Amino acid sequence: MSKLGRRVFAAGSAAFAFAPSILKAQKKYDTGATDKEIKLGHTNPYSGPLSAYGVIGKAEAAYWAMVNDQGGINGRKINFITYDDGFSPPKTVEMVRKLVEDDGVFAIFQLLGTPTNTVVHKYLNQKKVPQLFVATGASKWGDPKNFPWTMGWQPDYSTEGGIYAKHMIAQHKGEKIGILWQNDDSGKDYVHGFLKGLGKEHEKMVV
Repeated sequence: MSKLGRRVFAAGSAAFAFAPSILKAQKKYDTGATDKEIKLGHTNPYSGPLSAYGVIGKAEAAYWAMVNDQGGINGRKINFITYDDGFSPPKTVEMVRKLVEDDGVFAIFQLLGTPTNTVVHKYLNQKKVPQLFVATGASKWGDPKNFPWTMGWQPDYSTEGGIYAKHMIAQHKGEKIGILWQNDDSGKDYVHGFLKGLGKEHEKMVV
């Protein structure tokens, strides 16, 4: 029996959807998806020093509530399950495992942060659970060959750093720049892009 899963049907098998008897016999979905519901998992810092970012999770919950009020997606309501991870990677691991193994979500949606996404990156790909629209601009997410279940969405931090650098050259050329950066993947990407964006002005401007 074939399985209607997280990947799109091959073009040939799609034709079978028009045969009611076959469709009825083969109607089966991956964990977290049914005829009536799609479960999406999410974690966010609703507490702790970065709790201001909690508004993101609340806004997403409100958006999915609106979608549901309008009939859902192709007749399916979104069951948006979100937990507090306090922006603590160990807590993120705990909550994501709960979402996948206990709640049985179809996908992890817009998990916030580079360190928090990093600690569940391999796990979600091994489980073949989509890690969709990660809310971080680290360059590491664009690796479909090794991590096909992970999809970024926002401009990467390296590109963003380069934009800042070009603005500095245009508006403050000749002035000195001090860089204080976060010692992780996101911080390194920012610095790399910023220095690349400065080009030959790098040696003159950065102290």
